[in-house]
Amino acid sequence: MSSSISRIVSNWAPRLRFMSLAGVCAFALALVILGPRPAVAQEEAASTEIEYAVPSELAAESLLLDATYAGDRLVAVGEFGHVVLSDDRGVTWTQAKSVPTQATLTGVTFANKDLGFAVGHDATVIRTKDGGENWELVYNDTESEMAFMTVYFENENRGFAMGAFSFMVETNDGGETWEERSLSDGLLDDYHLNKLFADKDGDLFIAAEFGVVYHSTDKGRTFNRIQTQYEGSFWGGFGMADGSVMVFGMRGNAFRSFDKGATWQKVETGTDKSIAGGVQLGSGKIVLVGLQGYVGYSENAGKSFTEVTRADRLGYAAVTDGPEGQIVVFGEPGAKVMPDDMEKAREEVGAKITAVVGDDNS
Repeated sequence: MSSSISRIVSNWAPRLRFMSLAGVCAFALALVILGPRPAVAQEEAASTEIEYAVPSELAAESLLLDATYAGDRLVAVGEFGHVVLSDDRGVTWTQAKSVPTQATLTGVTFANKDLGFAVGHDATVIRTKDGGENWELVYNDTESEMAFMTVYFENENRGFAMGAFSFMVETNDGGETWEERSLSDGLLDDYHLNKLFADKDGDLFIAAEFGVVYHSTDKGRTFNRIQTQYEGSFWGGFGMADGSVMVFGMRGNAFRSFDKGATWQKVETGTDKSIAGGVQLGSGKIVLVGLQGYVGYSENAGKSFTEVTRADRLGYAAVTDGPEGQIVVFGEPGAKVMPDDMEKAREEVGAKITAVVGDDNS
């Protein structure tokens, strides 16, 4: 395990000593009190002496855990409150001018090209109104010792942050106020909520622990629990252009649903390495990334994947479109550009094709 990931595990293990091994690993790479309690966390955000992220020339080469586009700008977040920006689709990077946290940031999203939110450890939520250059602290609850791991905004006003032990907050005014809530009335689950995402129709899904996926048909006002045939943790997921959804996680396990989560089909990922991130590129290709240098390429609409192992064999947590013919992968070594074609990846970045489509190593 690398020193950067070891630091996060060592920091969180004492606090989350009852967490499963899968949960600790998810925190490394992605890692109930009900009802309104926004004033406490927001007053803390306003009154606490703020520690700002330290400028570093190596910010884009340190641990990065999530990334997204804000218009044409690529924004990535990671440890030490690092937020890095690229205006050439991942080729070069600059650090955000002002970020009011040194907490590890685990998720980022943008409602439009200017308004964005990032979340992380210590129940931290930060907001930008200028495309990621400057950020403000809008929610922080260090006393809870919780971590947000995912953030999603339906529009400029309404959004959610959620993470460990089903800890979840909602805003309906663009992040000015936040209210702690449960997934649904009477649903008292305490699973870690690792990734919140939407399908093509706007239904919401949450990839969670113990093979659980949550589904909402009412824009997140209520969620129903779905128990898949898998018993391990899901670390991520995304909606696809054909309306289906895919979730993935430990030991190379990935599942896909074409019927809003009613049934799930196992996807051949060609690996037993844990998968932390994935995306459908603008070209239609689907790429997954994970631990030990795993990059999985699919050219058959996600039915199966060919595993490519990066020569660095480091862990990766997210992947996005990059320059033409390229992708950007994010993880332990920061942001790395590599081909969106598996054969070119092998040739250009020293990666090795370690499993072919149809191999069953999961």
